Amino acid sequence: MTVYLPIAELSVNIFIILGMGAAVGFLSGMFGVGGGFLITPLLIFYNIPPVVAVATGANQVVASSISGAIAHFRRGTIDIKLGTVLLCGGLVGATVGVWLFSLLRSAGQLDLVISLLYVLLLGSVGTLMLWESIGAMRKAAKNQAPQLRRPGQHNWIHGLPLKMRFKKSKIYLSVIPVATLGFSIGVLTSVMGVGGGFIMVPAMIYLLRIPTNVVVGTSLFQIVFVSAYTVIVQASTNYTVDIVLAFVLMIAGVIGAQYGVRVGQRLRGEQLRALLALLVLAVGIRLAIELVIPPKNIYSVVSAGAGF
Repeated sequence: MTVYLPIAELSVNIFIILGMGAAVGFLSGMFGVGGGFLITPLLIFYNIPPVVAVATGANQVVASSISGAIAHFRRGTIDIKLGTVLLCGGLVGATVGVWLFSLLRSAGQLDLVISLLYVLLLGSVGTLMLWESIGAMRKAAKNQAPQLRRPGQHNWIHGLPLKMRFKKSKIYLSVIPVATLGFSIGVLTSVMGVGGGFIMVPAMIYLLRIPTNVVVGTSLFQIVFVSAYTVIVQASTNYTVDIVLAFVLMIAGVIGAQYGVRVGQRLRGEQLRALLALLVLAVGIRLAIELVIPPKNIYSVVSAGAGF
């Protein structure tokens, strides 16, 4: 059974798209990630134009993150003040990212840049996660407690000016690194279609020394609004959000996430991180292979109105 995607301008098997959405939703529930860094490469593998895959993938991030953000808000584990500073930086970054997106698209280099960024990002993040998780599993096997720095412990970042007190997180920190982090995630959201939680959460814990109990909720708070803003701007500026594709992915993703949460509760933290690292590396390697092997069709004919 096929369905026509009006913005992507091609017909796809709806069951394959449903399977992608459910699989990414399952992984989102199991690992606690938005899934944007997985759904966008998968859509590209299925010959969805990268410009459409990036813009539409942000919808999946919104759908995957909003329910988690609501749950954290009810538990009181969101630092609204900190999240607002991240959000301000994120909105500016998303605006700059959409401008870069349009610039690269007009120059005809968008597909190559997206693929290179994914290979670099997934390769580095996956390697670091795998290294850390293997070390944690070795220590667990030897009954050694992992050495973690305590929240609030100072480093050079805490010496920057323009400090603000965040009572919920119990820290006194400059707004410069917080806004810069939000800005960077906003750019990634617009250019790559990712929520950026897999970068923001470690940065908030290890660089900013924010307590872990408010990190995830505050990260989701920023991701929901920045991703939604990105979808709206991409739709109104570049006309690259395919509503049919987004709707199918969101339905399947919500269903898959429910089962992913149940499976994730049965595994230890270091095991989850190791599995996620292997998955991230596998996607990155596949994208790298696509970049170096000769394509089946060296030349392709595209209608003038397609804009891709």
